[in-house]
Amino acid sequence: MQLLHRKKSPDEETLSPSIYAALVDSMCQNSWPMLFGAICAAAAALMTALKTGYAPIWPCAVLIITIGIARAIQMRKYEKRTTVLSPEQAADFEPRYMLGAMLYAGVLGLWCAIVLLGTDDPIAHMLCTTVTIAYTGGGAARNYGRPRIVQLHILLSCGPMSLALAVHGDLYHIGLAGLLVLFFLGLKDINLSLHSIFVKALLANEREASIAAQFDTALNNMPHGLCMFDANGCLAVMNYRFHYMMGLKTDLIGSGASAAEVVAACLKAGTLTAANADTIIAQTARQQQAEIVTLYSTGTEERALAWTFEPMADGGTVVLVEDITARRNAEAKIGHMARFDELTGLPNRVHFRDEIGQMLNSSRAPLSALLFIDLDQFKQVNDTLGHPSGDKLLCAVTARLRRLLRPEDFVARFGGDEFVVFQRGIQSTEDAASLARRIVDRLSERYEIDHHLVEIGASIGIAMTSAETSVDILLKNADMALYRAKADGRGTFCFFREEMAHTVETRRVLELDLRHALAHEEFELYYQPLVNLKSGRISTCEALLRWNHPTRGAVSPAEIIPVVEDMGLVVDLGRWILRKACMECMKWPDPVSVAVNFSPQQFHQRDVMTEVRYALEVSGLPAHRLEIEITESSLLRNTQWTLDVLTQLREAGVRISLDDFGTGYSSLSYLHNFPLQKVKIDRSFLEDIGSQRPLTLLRGVARLSADLGMSVVVEGIETNEQLELISAEGTVTEAQGFLFSRPVPAARVRELLKASHGTVSKDVIPIRQTLR
Repeated sequence: MQLLHRKKSPDEETLSPSIYAALVDSMCQNSWPMLFGAICAAAAALMTALKTGYAPIWPCAVLIITIGIARAIQMRKYEKRTTVLSPEQAADFEPRYMLGAMLYAGVLGLWCAIVLLGTDDPIAHMLCTTVTIAYTGGGAARNYGRPRIVQLHILLSCGPMSLALAVHGDLYHIGLAGLLVLFFLGLKDINLSLHSIFVKALLANEREASIAAQFDTALNNMPHGLCMFDANGCLAVMNYRFHYMMGLKTDLIGSGASAAEVVAACLKAGTLTAANADTIIAQTARQQQAEIVTLYSTGTEERALAWTFEPMADGGTVVLVEDITARRNAEAKIGHMARFDELTGLPNRVHFRDEIGQMLNSSRAPLSALLFIDLDQFKQVNDTLGHPSGDKLLCAVTARLRRLLRPEDFVARFGGDEFVVFQRGIQSTEDAASLARRIVDRLSERYEIDHHLVEIGASIGIAMTSAETSVDILLKNADMALYRAKADGRGTFCFFREEMAHTVETRRVLELDLRHALAHEEFELYYQPLVNLKSGRISTCEALLRWNHPTRGAVSPAEIIPVVEDMGLVVDLGRWILRKACMECMKWPDPVSVAVNFSPQQFHQRDVMTEVRYALEVSGLPAHRLEIEITESSLLRNTQWTLDVLTQLREAGVRISLDDFGTGYSSLSYLHNFPLQKVKIDRSFLEDIGSQRPLTLLRGVARLSADLGMSVVVEGIETNEQLELISAEGTVTEAQGFLFSRPVPAARVRELLKASHGTVSKDVIPIRQTLR
C-alpha cells in the first residue's frame, strides 16, 4: 500500500479539520498555570498601585484580576470535557478563547503604559515590565498552535509597554524599548518554528493513522484469513476473517498468544483436527514456505481450508487461510459433469472408455459383450411432445436398463438416444443375445410421460470381446452391427460380423468420393420435360442430379442423397444445383421454366431467400422462370416460418410447387394454408388407374387444386391410355413421364426445347412423338 503526498511547507499546507482541532486543543491543556499567572499579575498590579499611590493603576489591577479569573474558569470548564474536541466545536471555542486572551493582553499593556508614563518609581517600572514580558513569553509557549494569537498578544501587551518606554525619554528606557522589540521579534520566530514542528508532527501522526486505518480496513476485508507470528512465535496480527473462519473468540485478537494457543483455540472450536493442528504448529515453528489443506465437518457439509505459510525476512511467519470449499465442490461438480451424463446420471462416453479400457487391459479379462443401443421413434416423441417430455422418457429408459442389468454390468449414455451396455463375464454369445432380447422387449413396452402413452423401440448392435480388443474397436464394431440392425427393420439386434466392416469401408469411400465430387463439380444435371397438355409444348424442365463415378459408373440419386444428408452436405449440393439449373435455363426459350427440388434441410436454412436471390442474380434468370419443388415434409416443420418464406418467395416472383402429393399425409390443408401455385400428383395415383376408385381420387384432387387456382401436374405418365384418362376432364394442366421423355443431359434438352417451341401445333401427339 503506498500513499502519495505533495510536499508543502506548513504555512502553505491547508490544515485538515482534525489537525485544526488538535491545535486549538493544545492551547487549553492546563488551567492551573493560567490561574497562577493571573494571580501573580494581579498581585504585581496591586503592589504597583500601593507603592506609587497612583490612582489610575487601581482600575487596571481590578481588570487584570477579573479577566484572569474568568479565563482560568473558562480553561477549567474546558478540561472537564469528556469528549474529543471536534472541528466544529474548535471553530466555536477559538473566538471566545481569543477574545479573553486579547482582553487580558490589552489590560496588561495598558497597565504597563500607565505605570511607565504616570510614575517614576523604578520598582513599579520593574514589576510591570517583568510581569508583562513573562506573560508574553508564557503566552507564546501556550499558544504556539495558533501563531496569530501569539502575534496579537505581543502587539497588545508589549506594544504599549515598548511605546511607553520610548516616550519616557530616558536613554536607558529607550534602549530597553529597542531591545524588547528585538526580543519580541525573536519570540515570534521561535513561536512560528514551534508551530511548524507541531504541525509536522500532527501531519505525520495523521498519515500514520490513515495508513494504519487503511491497512486495518484492507486486512479485515480481504477474502482470506490472515495471522502473523513474530520471530518468537507470538501472535502479532490477526484479521477478523481468520477469527470468523476458525470460530475463535474476539479476545484472542491482539492478545499476543503463541501459535500453539491459537491452534488450540481452533481445535476447541472444531475447525481443526488434532493431526492438522500438529502440522500447523510445526510449519509455523519451521518458518518455511509450505501449503497444506485441512478438512473438517460442520455436520451438514465438509469444509476445506487451504493454508499458506510464508516466512518473513526478520523472522516470523505469515499464515494465509482460504476457504476453498466452494471451489472444491465446483471442481468436483465439473469433474462429475465431465464424466457423467447430467440428465440420467449415467457415465458418459469418456468415463465409459476409461472404465472399459481398464477392464479390457486386465490380464484375466473374461468374455464380455458390448451392446450399442439406439432408441427407435425417439425423435418423433421429442418433436411431438417436446424436449422436456423427451428428457423424462430418457430417464425412464435409464431406469428400465438398470433393472435389467447385473451389478457387474456397466451402462452409459453416449448422448441423444444412444446407450451402451458392457456385459461382463458371460459364457457365450447366447448370453448377450438373451440380454439384447430382454432390452428390446422391455424398452418397447409403453411409457406414460406427462399423461401421454408413448411407445418406442430399440435396435441393438453387439460386439464380443476377444484377445487384444480395444474399447475403440469394440465401439466401432458394435456401431456397425447397430447400423445393420436398423437396416433390417429396427426393433431387433445384430451381432457384428467381419463383412460389416467392408460395408462401412465402402460407405466411407463413398463419402470421400462425394466430397471430392462436390469440390470439383463432378456432378451433372439432367432435365426431364413437363408438357403443357393444352399447347403440347414443353413448359418446364425439372433438374435432376446425376453422378457418373469414374469406377462405379452411374450412381443412383437414391444412393447419393441419403449419404449426402448424413454427411451434412445436402445444403451445399442443393446450392450448386440451384445455381447450375438457373444458368442452364437462361439458354432455353423464354416461356420455359426450370424446376429445382429443395430438400427439407435446404429449405429450412435461415438464408434460403439469400441463396435464391443470389442464384437468380448471378444467372440473370427472371424469378418467374424458377420453380422450387418442396415436399410435404418441408411443410411439417416450423409452420409459421415456412409460411413466411413461401410468401416471400412468391412475392419475389418465384413459383412454388408441392412435389409428390399423395405419398405422405396428403393433407388438403396444405393446399389451403400455403401459397402454392402448382401441385404434382405422385405416380402412385396411376397404379390401377383403369379401375374407378383410383381414377376418381386423382380427378378429385386435380379438380380441387384447379378450383383453388393451382396448376396440376401428374408424374409418371408412361402410356397413351394413362394420358387420355388424366386429360379427359381438362383439370390436369401438365404431364411428366417417360411417355414424353426420360431425364436427359443439358445438351439434349436444348434440342428437345428447340423442336418443341419451333413447331406451332395444338396437337399433343406430334409433340410427344418428337420428344420420344
